[in-house]
Amino acid sequence: MRRIGLLWSCLLGLTVILRAAPADLNPIAASYVKLALALGGHDGDYVDAYFGPAEWRTAAQVEKLPLARIKENAGALRTGLGAMNTSGFTALDLLRREYLVKQLRAMAARVEMLEGRKFTFDEESSLVFDAVAPVNSAAHFDAILGELEKALPGPGPLAARVQAYRNQFVIPPDKVDAVFRAAIAAARERTLRHIALPANESFTVEYVTGKPWGGYNWYQGNFHSLIQVNTELPIYIDRAVDLAAHEGYPGHHVYNALLEKNLLRDRGWVEFSVYALFSPQSLIAEGSANYGVDVAFPGAERVAFERDVLFPLAGLDPAKAAGYYHFLDLLKALGFAGNEAARRYLNGEIKADETVAWLTHYAFQEPVRAQRSIRFYDQYRSYVINYNLGRKMVEDYVERRAAGDPERRWQEFKDLISSPRLPSGLK
Repeated sequence: MRRIGLLWSCLLGLTVILRAAPADLNPIAASYVKLALALGGHDGDYVDAYFGPAEWRTAAQVEKLPLARIKENAGALRTGLGAMNTSGFTALDLLRREYLVKQLRAMAARVEMLEGRKFTFDEESSLVFDAVAPVNSAAHFDAILGELEKALPGPGPLAARVQAYRNQFVIPPDKVDAVFRAAIAAARERTLRHIALPANESFTVEYVTGKPWGGYNWYQGNFHSLIQVNTELPIYIDRAVDLAAHEGYPGHHVYNALLEKNLLRDRGWVEFSVYALFSPQSLIAEGSANYGVDVAFPGAERVAFERDVLFPLAGLDPAKAAGYYHFLDLLKALGFAGNEAARRYLNGEIKADETVAWLTHYAFQEPVRAQRSIRFYDQYRSYVINYNLGRKMVEDYVERRAAGDPERRWQEFKDLISSPRLPSGLK
């Protein structure tokens, strides 16, 4: 006797969904989660975190839904959302509905990519991440390099001068853990002043090598994260606060914990039991994590903390802290050079060796780091926009609403990372 499939795997499942109450999003949300788990069986990177019913994951592994059926069912769910009677919806309900629509659209696009369809970089980022990064010409970056030449005079190529200066601020390998733990403790203490977190929240830090990224938060559910730091390349002192805040407080760890507490547990919104990496949620996650660094350590406060705490722990000269951060501020204008490298490389306009040359020249990456960037582009593709464009979009959204008030900035930031906000909704 043939086993009956999961709710979303056949007409029976779709019938159950369509018979749901017009204003009830929960059946569609549950089906979305099951489709995400099914897609995870085809794409090992797709499900970044899952902490819903174990039997749903098991059923997805047994069912092995084909890609074509996943795309078909995602389309049926979007149709159901579009036809839904929303007359009784609150503003948050409407955000939830739009979130599901865009997450399902991204899912269908990811399926098409796995099936072999080639999108341009901008087409892909629009469909998958709900945003398109600005296009910048080489002339744009050349003008910035010209300004940097004036600010950093000296003999030899500018890239070599930049690298030589940065090499003064590498954390010795035997001091990396102590420096990171001090940064994490400070980031957590600053975050807890403004954001109440579940009493049992925690995370574990591991040091790894051989990854295409510098750090990663693997959220485990029940308010716990595993944070991995890639130590295969030298780690500069500024990365300690960057990773502590981005991966931990008030970044990914806090973001995931608040979604689990406020939306999954308190409201029963089961779609937040799964984190689909290739989706609009990632732009909010990465953008808020990057901007969260400055929320927790604004301006001069960061320089003072690093000078007084992290530089001594790393055995670096505290007197050089202010000059180093002034130097890093100058480099921020080149923040979108990596996006342009990824766009050109993935669109087939430049080859790998030309991409290394671009990143070396315009992003001041040593060739070994540029090669790691290419590995990242190959694996995660247009995901790269989520870091810099995401940060700008989140920053603009929060600052516009906070109007310069530091306390209001924290409140707006917390509200953003506790809601189903979409990138297109930040404008």
